[in-house]
Amino acid sequence: MNWFRKSAKTPPLTDAELLVQYRNGRDLALLTELYNRYAHLIYGVCLKYLKHEQDSQDMCIQVYEKLPQAVLKQDIQNFASWLHVLTKNECLMRLRSAQYRNQQQHQPINTEADMELAYSLHHVSEEESLEDNLVALEKAILELPPEQERCIRHFYLDQLCYKEVAEKTGYELKQVKSYIQNGKRNLKKLLSEKDEKV
Repeated sequence: MNWFRKSAKTPPLTDAELLVQYRNGRDLALLTELYNRYAHLIYGVCLKYLKHEQDSQDMCIQVYEKLPQAVLKQDIQNFASWLHVLTKNECLMRLRSAQYRNQQQHQPINTEADMELAYSLHHVSEEESLEDNLVALEKAILELPPEQERCIRHFYLDQLCYKEVAEKTGYELKQVKSYIQNGKRNLKKLLSEKDEKV
C-alpha cells in the first residue's frame, strides 16, 4: 500500500446537489456558491437589458436577494436556465417601472431581443410577484399544442438553437421554426387574454 499516495479530490457538487442541500439545511453558503458559478452571466444579462453598469450591478444584488425564497417555491430542473429566466424577468420589470421609464425616456428600448422577450412574457405590474409571472407563463405554455410546447421549452428554457431542438425532438428544422413562431404568437394571445380578464 502506498501511504504517500495523494488522496483524490472530492469532485465539486453539481448544481442540483447544492440546491437539494440548501433546501434541506437552508445554508446560505450553498446558495451563494450556486450564485457565484453564474454571477458573470447574470451581470451580462443585466447589462444587455439595462444598458448601464451601476443599474446592472444593483440588479445582480437584487437577484441574489430573491434567491433564498425563490428557489424554495419553484420546481427547478435546470438551475442555470431558471436563473437566466429569473434575471431577465427582473430586468423586464425594472424596464417597465414608471420610475425607470421616466429616467430613460430618451433611450427607448427597441432592440430585437428586448421586443422578443417582452412578446413572450406576461405583462406584470411592479406589485405582482415574479412567482405569479412565472406561474402564468407556465400555464400558458401548457395550453400550447404539444409540438409547440416542446419546441418553446427547448428553445427558450434550455437555450437550444433551432438545430439542437430538431435533434432533440426529431422534428424537421423547418417544422421547429414554425412551431416556435406559432408558439410565440399563441403565447402572446393567451397571456393577453389573461390580462383582459384581470
